[in-house]
Amino acid sequence: MNTQNTDVHTISPELPAMFDGMKLAAVATVLYILVRCLNLKSPTAPPDLTYQDTPLNRFLLKSCPQLTKEYIPPLLWGKSGHLQTALYGKLGRVSSPHPSGVRKYLPMQDGATATFDLFEPVGDHRTGDDITMVICPGIGNHSEKHYIRTFVDYAQKDGYRCAVLNHLGALPNNELTSPRMFTYGCTWEFAAMVGYIKRTYPQTQLMVVGFSLGGNIVCKFLGENRTNQERVLCCVSVCQGYSALRAQETFLQWDQFRRFYNFLMADNMKKIILSHRHSLFGGSPVKRIDLDIGRLYTATSLMQIDDSIMRKFHGHSSLKEYYEKELCSFIHNVNVPLLLVNSADDPLVHESLLTIPRTLGRGAVLFPQPLTWMDKVIVGYANAMCQWEKQKPPCQSVPQSESSCAEEQS
Repeated sequence: MNTQNTDVHTISPELPAMFDGMKLAAVATVLYILVRCLNLKSPTAPPDLTYQDTPLNRFLLKSCPQLTKEYIPPLLWGKSGHLQTALYGKLGRVSSPHPSGVRKYLPMQDGATATFDLFEPVGDHRTGDDITMVICPGIGNHSEKHYIRTFVDYAQKDGYRCAVLNHLGALPNNELTSPRMFTYGCTWEFAAMVGYIKRTYPQTQLMVVGFSLGGNIVCKFLGENRTNQERVLCCVSVCQGYSALRAQETFLQWDQFRRFYNFLMADNMKKIILSHRHSLFGGSPVKRIDLDIGRLYTATSLMQIDDSIMRKFHGHSSLKEYYEKELCSFIHNVNVPLLLVNSADDPLVHESLLTIPRTLGRGAVLFPQPLTWMDKVIVGYANAMCQWEKQKPPCQSVPQSESSCAEEQS
């Protein structure tokens, strides 16, 4: 009888324990990465305020609780600037409202056509006054964006009329009528909208609000000419970058993934420019068009697009000149109360840029909700300003250059 030799394999009793240890190590690694990426160890805190000690600012701190209350971000993802940027734009506005407005068209002297959407208040303002918020959205944005719709709906319900600028060239399916589109600091369209509001509603007072790029435009508009500040109660700028010259280097760094965000914004700018290529470049020589379009296609940053395309709309000879003249170098000329709001973990605005507003200030559960701290603080600040105007003695005026800076902690 033949016997067949068979190999018998045995598992060492130490192996299951080793596999369990590897599983635990993998879980611990994932948890560590999540804690770091989600910034879960970051403590909650009230906004970091920089302001002058004046009767007005003391009144605002008392009357606008969002400025002093501890900011509690949404659980899990609310402490990460990156996840807020990515998720909030997709999930947070699923249930955003659709306020009803009327689109207005204003012909400009150079042949361009400015457009803005006008939303009447839903109810009376708490002071009984006629107050209009004139709003300038962020880069390449317009009144149909979710964050604008949510803010307008909230402001309407508090008794504010809202006028929202549509950046020149940003509205889909709306052709340009001149070879020019919006730039970082051109205030012509915003000025036309404000002029229309002042003429149409001679009794209204204005609250000026700007988001991101819009914050630069509204501050520049107010500081360019003292008459632009007439009938303006206050100005609120949210997430402004303050200085493109100083931001150039940080925008090319991978720290906080700014280089990646820079690429995404540049890609969006490409799409806007190319959608209007015939209006923007139709009157230029063919070789010049090919050169500009070629540079546009190969651009991977906003700075490259600014240098090859954007600066030329207003005849700037260099990128440095464009940034110097288009950005809010006039902010120190703003004499109405000014609230500058920035996020401490903004992936785009480097910490070094926040020295500008600070210096000026011294002299839901798992799913984001449509209404944000930003919406509430702007309307709360506006309400407090209206109350201040209503109760102050007739001879009392707001001190010049009264500004404050609120930095949201998360």
